[in-house]
Amino acid sequence: MVLFGPAGNSESFYAQGNQETLQTPKWLKEQGKGLFEGGLDIFEYSFGQGYRMNTPTAEKLGQEFAKYNIELSIHAPYFINFANPDAVMYEKSLGYIKTGIKFMKSFGSKRFTFHAGSCGKETRENAIKLMTERFKEFMPEVEQELDEGMYLNPETMGKQMQIGTWKEIIDLCTISKKLMPTFDFGHINALTQGALKTKEDYQRIFDYCFEKLGEERTKNAHIHFSKIQYGEKGEIRHLTFDDFIYGPDFEPLCDCLIDNKMSCHVICESNGTMAEDSVTMKAMFLNKLNKFE
Repeated sequence: MVLFGPAGNSESFYAQGNQETLQTPKWLKEQGKGLFEGGLDIFEYSFGQGYRMNTPTAEKLGQEFAKYNIELSIHAPYFINFANPDAVMYEKSLGYIKTGIKFMKSFGSKRFTFHAGSCGKETRENAIKLMTERFKEFMPEVEQELDEGMYLNPETMGKQMQIGTWKEIIDLCTISKKLMPTFDFGHINALTQGALKTKEDYQRIFDYCFEKLGEERTKNAHIHFSKIQYGEKGEIRHLTFDDFIYGPDFEPLCDCLIDNKMSCHVICESNGTMAEDSVTMKAMFLNKLNKFE
């Protein structure tokens, strides 16, 4: 079954008087009433600006989400860049990964999304070559720290200077069975100037993933979805589902998920309406699934 939920708390969460993420699980289970039973299923906690949490707090959060049967995933700090030629910066990036694995265990989380790298002053070819060499270097060690069912999830990116086309991310994941893609379809759409329009556009990406990574990692892939404004260099800003200019639309992806009998986690990154748009996606998915059944 495909699971749905937000990245962070919606503006409405706070507008309704909630103040902290410990209140989130109960609130998420109340979403979607009248459309489906059981509320939303997953939540992504972002450490984008750094790890500003202690272990006891992480464990408490993990227990509260588990109480409501909501799976937690983590987004790493934005500072990671395995294509940076500076050895000190490489060690810092690796440190962010290792610290993230500790938080995964405290949260009881299985998925850890991160930005793999950017070109900087290097050519794209050289940046990817260096990044690939480093992943081959550190993944055997990191694999030993990952419990069964835990994955590191490099993310597809939305700007030209970032490393993270869908092919680059899938190819990177061939290095280790503990690497699973995060397909951010808003990013992919922004980078390709609105190329995600039909079910076949999504299927092309999944077909390549099936070929390179096999059925398990493809069917269980991590997904970010939001509509994103873009310009000639790619991503500009996240939008809400009220947008009808930039896209992408969820319906073609929804059909693709059903056709391929996927079990993906779909995290919504809309601008302030993450939970509401997650409800929209889950309702559409369940309605279409019921018609097929």
